[in-house]
Amino acid sequence: MAGNPVFSKFERDMRSGQAAGFQAGGQQQGYGFPQQPASGPMYNPTFGAPQVQPERMTLDDVVTKSLNLFGLLLVVAAGTFVFADRAIDSQTSSTALGLWAGGGIVAFVLSLVIAFRKTISVPLILAYTVFEGLFLGAASAFFNSAYPGVVGQAILATLCVFGGMLLGYKTGVIRVTARSRRIFAGMLIGYLLFALVNFVLVLTGLQSGFGIGGSGALGIGISLFAVALASYSLAIDFDSIQQGVNAGVPRQTSWLMAYGLMVSVVWLYVEMLRLIARFRD
Repeated sequence: MAGNPVFSKFERDMRSGQAAGFQAGGQQQGYGFPQQPASGPMYNPTFGAPQVQPERMTLDDVVTKSLNLFGLLLVVAAGTFVFADRAIDSQTSSTALGLWAGGGIVAFVLSLVIAFRKTISVPLILAYTVFEGLFLGAASAFFNSAYPGVVGQAILATLCVFGGMLLGYKTGVIRVTARSRRIFAGMLIGYLLFALVNFVLVLTGLQSGFGIGGSGALGIGISLFAVALASYSLAIDFDSIQQGVNAGVPRQTSWLMAYGLMVSVVWLYVEMLRLIARFRD
């Protein structure tokens, strides 16, 4: 996926015949995956002995792993939200701020490790989910303290957009092509550079609040653009998952697909929080 380093690497490997250890003809390569249970023998003409073929990833595998990760994320985020909300009410917001910053930094580092790692590590993905939950819970508590009810509105909006993008992709209304991926990648790089500059400006005190644009028309326009990027990122996720299923990648890849989908949903939720807060500011 152009907007997700995990899917970007996955698609490059698949185009080169190396995705999840498979060649174009379906034969396994040494991509670092452990051997999966056999689903049927393959004859090796060189050695004259059958080779086992790993179980292939299915859509149900991705759905199951996604539910597991989202369940863990929600439990951690909900617990952190309650804790951080009480800390803010008791004038000890520094504790909640530490959870926000600490969870975000650790989650970011883990995401880089997962994205560039050649093997799939389920413990790393679970660890990322936990720290992302800490970040989301604390950030949501701060937003909800400043704008009561904004968290529920952002959750509802995220669910609606997710359902709409899935329906649009399944019905063919929303299409993902090589050209649209390139355009999306260019827009994403531009937005990431802008977000980095904006963060530095706020951190140094040159900008306050939401940074460039504030809560005015420019700021709302920036948030709408970010929401649009995050929304289309979901469509690219759906397409990448479908390509993986069609290519018959190993079953363990479903953890990577579920993780990538979770990253996009979290991004969309955060942008929804910022957009609704800007409207209400």
